[in-house]
Amino acid sequence: MAAYVRIGHHKTVDAFRAHLKDQNIDLPCDDEIRKALDSPLAQTAEYGGFKIGNRFCIHPMEGWDAESDGSPSEYTTRRWHNFGLSGAKLIWGGEAVAVSPEGRANPNQLYVSDASKPGIGKLRETLLAAHKEHVGNTDDLYIGLQLTHSGRFCRPFDKAKLEPQTVYRHPILDGKFGITDDSTLLSDDDIKAIIADYHKAADMAADLGYHFVDIKHCHGYLGHEFLSAFTRPGPYGGPFENRTRFLREIVEGIRAKHPNLQIGVRLSAFDFVPYKPDPDQSEGKKLGPGIPEEFAEYLPYEYGFGTNVDNPIEAQLSETFRFLDLLREMNITLVNLSAGSPYYNPHIQRPAYYPPSDGYQPPEDPLVGVARQIAIVAQIKKAYPDFLFVGSAYSYLQEFLPHVCQKLVGDEMVDFIGLGRMVLSYPDLPVDVLQNGEMTKRKICRTFSDCTTAPRNGMISGCFPLDAFYKKTPEGAALRDLKKNIQL
Repeated sequence: MAAYVRIGHHKTVDAFRAHLKDQNIDLPCDDEIRKALDSPLAQTAEYGGFKIGNRFCIHPMEGWDAESDGSPSEYTTRRWHNFGLSGAKLIWGGEAVAVSPEGRANPNQLYVSDASKPGIGKLRETLLAAHKEHVGNTDDLYIGLQLTHSGRFCRPFDKAKLEPQTVYRHPILDGKFGITDDSTLLSDDDIKAIIADYHKAADMAADLGYHFVDIKHCHGYLGHEFLSAFTRPGPYGGPFENRTRFLREIVEGIRAKHPNLQIGVRLSAFDFVPYKPDPDQSEGKKLGPGIPEEFAEYLPYEYGFGTNVDNPIEAQLSETFRFLDLLREMNITLVNLSAGSPYYNPHIQRPAYYPPSDGYQPPEDPLVGVARQIAIVAQIKKAYPDFLFVGSAYSYLQEFLPHVCQKLVGDEMVDFIGLGRMVLSYPDLPVDVLQNGEMTKRKICRTFSDCTTAPRNGMISGCFPLDAFYKKTPEGAALRDLKKNIQL
């Protein structure tokens, strides 16, 4: 099993660059962290007539700690408080909010209801108050709400029970997640009812003062699965026009009622075939490196979006470009780009040195995964200079995140630097970078994946290794015991 050099091993930018050169990994990197106002990361950007104050963005993360009625808990509120004090001026959805209780990925995910509406409004108020206290001006703080339906990965009422709602039969994922018949398939009427749920969710977001909603099309969830529904018959599958009907009907309904509510889309720009631990290199509880599931009998591969149909471990962006053309036609030019799915190929989505408990050892130097996403985002940005793009997969850069990211923004390879798991351990990273020109090393996420391993095993999500708040919880102790029995 390959042993990759950890980022913390590199003590200087020159050493980091030397490693990149030695591994033939192409990543641009500045010599020094530049403070505001000299930093490209301090530049403003405009969307829909709103001036966004800098180029840091907080990604939406799927919470596992809301109340059972969809309202936020103290854990949820604490996380949003941290989003506010971060200093980032674009809050992309804050949290994945399910449009119905049945559409949740876990029983403790936020969802839209009359009962949860006050709490979801309070989250925004908490974020604004924290930003005003710790950062200052909130007039340039752009806050959205991510609307989602988990589709194939719904676990709405029991953490241990998958209750999938699928768009089509997938020859690999069905077997991987125990689907044996057509009973999980959504009917056209089911889909129309879910679209109506999105409209009601947008009503709530508009009423609560959110600037925009994200119609989530990433990570294997329902919106993303529609994009690869080549084999589905009827109005929601097959040709591109049908596979994008779900999005178009959601947008049409929102625009008809809320013309001033802006819309963004988080998109998995490319996908690979699902991966699994290599059984020949797995022993007992020790995971092997990831290898692709067998796909030869399914060629040409019709079960991915942005996927090379002849070799589905490669990206092919022609349909991605076509989707972005459609967004432009709908006057949606705020797009958050990601890749793949954390459920079946996490190494291309969020590169990490340490895998979650249901994953696999990295099949490549995680920096390769970072560079892949950066290169594809840059290619897309070059083709669509009128869009504002948020990039992903930066957390693994660790100490060198600001050096790389300010170069990317300065060279117009991306517009916003999206931070997810990094802000769980280090919420005030944007402030430190822009005001102080440095990072606090003890707070830097080292991609231990505990924030994924914990919820995969029925616990709340948080940074258990580095955040003392979570370390001291009962879940923190339970997670440490769990990891003793899993060789990650």
